[in-house]
Formats: sequence, structure tokens, C-alpha cells
Amino acid sequence: MVNYTYMNYPGFFEREALGESEIFLNFQAELSRAAGVNRSVMIIGERGTGKELAASRLHYLSGRWEAPFIALNCAALPPTLIETELFGHATGAYTGAGKARKGRFEEADGGTLFLDEMGLIPLEVQEKILRVVEYGSFERVGSSTTVEVNVRIVGATNQDMPELCEQNKFKRDLLDRLSFEVLFLPPLRERGIDKMLLAEHFCQRMSNELGLTAAPLFSDKVRELINNYSWPGNIRELKNVIERAVYKCEGPYLEELTIDPFRNPFDVIESDDKSVTTRVPGGYIEKTVSTLPKLGDFRSNIREIEISYLKRALDESDSNQKLAAEKLSLTYDQFRGLFRKYRKEL
Repeated sequence: MVNYTYMNYPGFFEREALGESEIFLNFQAELSRAAGVNRSVMIIGERGTGKELAASRLHYLSGRWEAPFIALNCAALPPTLIETELFGHATGAYTGAGKARKGRFEEADGGTLFLDEMGLIPLEVQEKILRVVEYGSFERVGSSTTVEVNVRIVGATNQDMPELCEQNKFKRDLLDRLSFEVLFLPPLRERGIDKMLLAEHFCQRMSNELGLTAAPLFSDKVRELINNYSWPGNIRELKNVIERAVYKCEGPYLEELTIDPFRNPFDVIESDDKSVTTRVPGGYIEKTVSTLPKLGDFRSNIREIEISYLKRALDESDSNQKLAAEKLSLTYDQFRGLFRKYRKEL
């Protein structure tokens, strides 16, 4: 039986942080240290690694733990609405604004405001955030009345923020003020023993939800897959895969996992030998010696394979080009050359 450590503090409820690997425990130690300093923090991590969970824990370990923890996912809103969500609006500020409304900054007064996917915030809104960081004040949309707040900002992203500054998509002054500390969340593929720890937890929780008398056990084959797979979607992907397997399981053991639910079992590639077909896993073309086309197609097929590798690396890296280059064992310049070459196909 696995002993789980739960983060039991107000506002956290069932949102647990589980892990025993050294890299995960080191991150938690850095998070706890940063929580005690009343400065802005940035959390960098791939999709599905638990950035909001980390931000919530940082808040409840800080001196602001009794005040609100307010979150805004900037990717979930069109750019035109982000300013209103953050700063609120006055009565009649625009069509449909029947009465004044507080924004997230006012709701978070005295506490913490978590800005997820902060790299997507429009430049004009960044200017207004910079004023709040520097002076602790702002005006609601459509109002000239100054509102004063005391808010700690915790930002999160999976993007290369310095690169966004180079591209003039993010203000360097604001980035400097929001990055007193920068914490990097370890991806699941680097967390070793935590893969099975989390898998068993998700299995038990899904079994309870389904009303099963006992949770199914993991077969050796499934354990090997969980430990060896790279989990590009991280904890969120692992959770979905395990829960899907539990609900489909009809025996005492989990014998298989469906990693990609969108894989079409009927897709095939035909070779010159019509008796040989190859399934297309996950939408990527993976050729073998037995299915290579005729030799005269060398250039076109090399092009096809290069594009396939680039698409796969970008997908598994959540479009982070530097990480994609590392996955392909290429330098960043080599990857950029190929990316420019096949930009239209990607």
C-alpha cells in the first residue's frame, strides 16, 4: 500500500501534490522557500505538470494564506476580454455593462493573483499590469477613479518568456518585475518513481468513483509502459490514461493502456507490396524497411520523414522549439533551419 502525503490547508481540498522523487522534493523545497518572500514568482512548466497546483501551494504556505487565491487562465479568454477580467469595469463602460464589476485584481486584494499562460496577455494590458506592480493602483475599464490593491502576482507559462521579449510580444520591464524568483516544474518523464505513485493514486480514486470493491492491479506489461513512456502531456495525460483504463477494465488486472484515444485503428499505409500494410500510430508516419517505397522516391520520402519527425517533436514539446531540438538531438540552429524549410507543412 502506498502512503500518500496530502497538502492539507485551507482552500486546497482534494487537490493533492504527490511525489517522492528527489527532483520533485527539491522543487517543493524551492517553492516553500519562495513562499516566505513577499515577491512575484514565475512558474515555468510544460502543459499538464500542475502549475496552478504549485501556485496554490505557494499561496497557502505564504503569509497571505488567509486572503484570497484568485486564478485567471489567460488562454481561456479572447484578448479583448482579458483587461476587463483583470481590472473590472465601470457602469456603462461598454454595451452590456449594466453595472460596475470588480476584476480579479480587486478580488485578490491582500492575497495572490495567479496568471496562467501569462505569455498570451496583450501588450496594452501588460502596460496596465506593470502600473499595478509598480504603484499598486489602477482604474477599472471606463472609469477614472483609482483603485488601490495589495496583490502578489504568481505567473505561469510553458513559453520561452525571454524569447517573447525579443519578439516584442512581452514587455521586458514587466518580465523583470514578475520574475523575482523563477521556478521550473519538473516534467513527469524526469520524476522516476512518481509515475507509478501517481498511477496507483489515480487508479484507486477512479475505482472509488465507480464503486468498485477493489481497485484493479497493474500487470507487469502496463507497469513497464507507464515507466518507459515519456508522457508529453505529463500528469494530466497520465490521469486520463489510467482513469480510462480503470473504467474499461473487466478483470482484476489492468492489462493494457490506451495512450492515444484518437488513434484510428482503421488507418493503413500501403506499400508497393499490396499484401503488406502498416498502421499509422498517433497520426505520424513510421516507415519500416519492409514498407519503404521504391528507391526512385528517395528525395520525396526523406522530405516526408523529416516533416513527420518535426511534427512529432513539436507535438511532444508543446511547440517549444528548443525542447523539440533536444528531442531530435539537433542544435537549435539546425532545428530552426529545418523548421523554416518546412514551415508551410508544419
